[in-house]
Amino acid sequence: MVYAVDNQPPHNVVIVGGGFGGLYAAKALSNANVNVTLIDKRNFHLFQPLLYQVATGTVSPADISSPLRSVLSKSKNTTVLLGEVNNIDPQAQKVFMGDEIIPYDSLILATGAKHSYFGKDEWEEHAPGLKTVEDAIEMRRRIFSAFEAAEKETNPQKRRAWMTFVVVGGGPTGVELAGAIAEIAYHTIKDDFRNIDTSEAQILLLEGLDRVLPPFAPELSQEAAVSLRRLGVTVQTNTLVTNIENDIVTIKQGDRVEQIPAHTVLWAAGVKASPLGKMLAEATDVECDRAGRVVVEPDLSVNGYPNIFVIGDLAHFSHQNGKPLPGVAPVAMQEGEYVAALIKARLRGRKLPQFRYIDRGSLAVIGQNFAVVDLGFVKLKGFLAWFTWLFIHIYFLIEFDNKLIVMVQWAWNYFTRNRGARLITGNDILTPTPETDKYYSPVASRPTVNV
Repeated sequence: MVYAVDNQPPHNVVIVGGGFGGLYAAKALSNANVNVTLIDKRNFHLFQPLLYQVATGTVSPADISSPLRSVLSKSKNTTVLLGEVNNIDPQAQKVFMGDEIIPYDSLILATGAKHSYFGKDEWEEHAPGLKTVEDAIEMRRRIFSAFEAAEKETNPQKRRAWMTFVVVGGGPTGVELAGAIAEIAYHTIKDDFRNIDTSEAQILLLEGLDRVLPPFAPELSQEAAVSLRRLGVTVQTNTLVTNIENDIVTIKQGDRVEQIPAHTVLWAAGVKASPLGKMLAEATDVECDRAGRVVVEPDLSVNGYPNIFVIGDLAHFSHQNGKPLPGVAPVAMQEGEYVAALIKARLRGRKLPQFRYIDRGSLAVIGQNFAVVDLGFVKLKGFLAWFTWLFIHIYFLIEFDNKLIVMVQWAWNYFTRNRGARLITGNDILTPTPETDKYYSPVASRPTVNV
């Protein structure tokens, strides 16, 4: 707890969201002469870059999660509250958490984003995204349940649909998911079943643009596509998904329309800001972009409210090169540290230059021993890139025990290709639906409609 100095009340900083942005802001304020209140609806920080490994059975959720109270236990000026903010009063400088009212002098909003279905929210039931622990566990259930269902299925066409995996979106998450599923099917579980040959699984990666990993350099995108195909993934670019219904994925490539029977569809195609952005816009008249992100000033504050800051995936910051900063962890980390430094500078009567993001590179892993890394000054591919990816992800895991556990599990997986967290949880058992029976005739596999 921080006490008043010279009879002045302490400066109260309220941070909403315990992701990368909020947590890095709180840690940067740990030694400042302020009171910090961190609010999150979860009691843990989640290392989202490794969520796909939970979804594919490599690590368990606890391995990439850190209790917020534990991480901030040495920050004596910080209070962690479990709850969800449901209103903001910028004039009175208060946030509301149910019936509880929390005053602030500076407010940092860092509630991130969730997956977007571009107006087709009904697809979420059929194609889960990957933003939360629950999302990852549901993906894991669907992936491994599909093989279990195929093991019991005697109809070859229906079995093929159970062993078809469609990943929508060719960004880093989609690429990593597709590569991991291929390794599962072709290596990890290839000797585990008696009635099916898991190497017959079809893994389809669909991307609307002309190449996978669009933010990367073209040559690295090409290397990633080649590596995915080598793993057994079918990469289809310039491909739009037009419908997902009754275990059928309808895609369009130019004028060609195709329907793909697939029970397992995974979404990695887009994100939208958390609802807190809309809530703030209604309270302050601040502008939001089409994805719901709050348009911020050069110092990450809100227009007309210099003591309200928006960071991470919730922020639309385009003051550096005219384009919004990407929704990746390093952006949120740097923004959190910047806002903390700005608050401390203001309390000392100083100013800081506008925020400037330092892009230290992009990384994506494609199966064992291969990754692509763009560090700006050098571009890497293959084993060296893969090792760099491992080192960076271990380095940024929050707690030491997480680093140690993940390193041991990765080492075990490397030498044995075994994924020890292949748990199917939940009460629902995946079964075919009657509506899709017409797609599984003995003489036809994938129906194709040309228009």
